[in-house]
Amino acid sequence: MQNLTPIYARYLREFLNYLRLERNLSENTKASYAHDLTRYLLYVQDSHENLDEVRAEDVRKFITELHDLGLEASSISRNISAIRSLHKFLSAEKKIRKNVAEEVILPKLGKYLPTVLNQQEVDKLLEMPLHPENPKPKLAIRDKAILEFLYATGVRVSELVELKQQNLFFDSGFARIFGKGAKERLVPVGSSAIHAVETYQKTIRIKLVNRASADFLFLNARGKKLTRMSIYNIVQEYAQQAGIEKSISPHTLRHSFATHLLEGGADLRSVQEMLGHSSIKATQIYTHVDRAFIKEVHKSFHPRG
Repeated sequence: MQNLTPIYARYLREFLNYLRLERNLSENTKASYAHDLTRYLLYVQDSHENLDEVRAEDVRKFITELHDLGLEASSISRNISAIRSLHKFLSAEKKIRKNVAEEVILPKLGKYLPTVLNQQEVDKLLEMPLHPENPKPKLAIRDKAILEFLYATGVRVSELVELKQQNLFFDSGFARIFGKGAKERLVPVGSSAIHAVETYQKTIRIKLVNRASADFLFLNARGKKLTRMSIYNIVQEYAQQAGIEKSISPHTLRHSFATHLLEGGADLRSVQEMLGHSSIKATQIYTHVDRAFIKEVHKSFHPRG
């Protein structure tokens, strides 16, 4: 229950007591519940003061993050089952008004192929913040920098919100990223993203920054560190403006980053290092996406495709 707010810690404690007293589960099973639900509750408390504020869409976004972490479908199914059990228990005990998790469907076991944008869709998305008809022009330069950096580096949304000023080394074209388990890696940053971020720093960030948030790169309108949910909403709003019909998230830009590198001839090990995957297996999913791209090229251009 480390780092959970008091109300979220109470949710988990009451549910684990229920498992202990009424379900008679093994210690290993209870430990799995505690591990999976702590990760889930840490995620949702980032944007919601209590579980009554959580929507089914928030649960789905968390599942997307589990996919991005490289979890197998069976592990993701186990996580969803735990989340549904927690919400069901709290709803039955009148601790929350509605069990939104029952709306979330368990994934089919098998290969998960991530949603990927093609190059034209990426270009359109990245153009949206500075479009003359952007309904939220005040923070457009910041949003442009966020989208450019996500696509240029392939970082996780959780890594982006923790990115600090002192970890940018634009003179050499790199950023230091702290991933899962505080593992550190250097990722290249392209010129377009560097230009977008530096423009944001000089024009917008300098007006937003305050003492509490001085270290963090990306800030909200009140000068506080952006949350993961805020980044999700930014990406989805601009995707809608761009007319992209695919269901996308910040992870879609990470997936697109990796897939486009492989399409361009990058080797799998280099992509693994840039993504911060501890296992090559997590990176290999993009070879399946790449094959789908190759198949589409063959179908489009071969005389008997």
